[in-house]
Amino acid sequence: QVQLVESGGGLVQAGGSLRLSCAASRRTFGMTVMGWFRQAPGKEREFVAAIRWSVRSTYYADSVKGRFTISKDNAKNTVYLEMNSLKPEDTAVYYCAAGGPITTMILSSSAYNYWGQGTQVTVSS
Repeated sequence: QVQLVESGGGLVQAGGSLRLSCAASRRTFGMTVMGWFRQAPGKEREFVAAIRWSVRSTYYADSVKGRFTISKDNAKNTVYLEMNSLKPEDTAVYYCAAGGPITTMILSSSAYNYWGQGTQVTVSS
């Protein structure tokens, strides 16, 4: 079993920054992609960003392009989400996910096998 532990959420003013971390207890053969999703109250879970472990491929939702950066530390089995220029609409619970989706499925939460417990990000106006 793989455990994903997120950290780094909190309360920040609009325009501010936060850095989320996701540490995986181990990596399995099928765990080729790490992703971040978020869910705001009353809304469905949505894709934010993803990165492949083995190659320099990153993927972003249009709503965060240019503001968020996903990165990884292979030696630490850890993925980061640097969030800048935060907006109130970024307020949500952010979840880390791991899986082996093909490129066309990277944006789909159903393609991921493991999930973290979530960390709250609140952006005040």
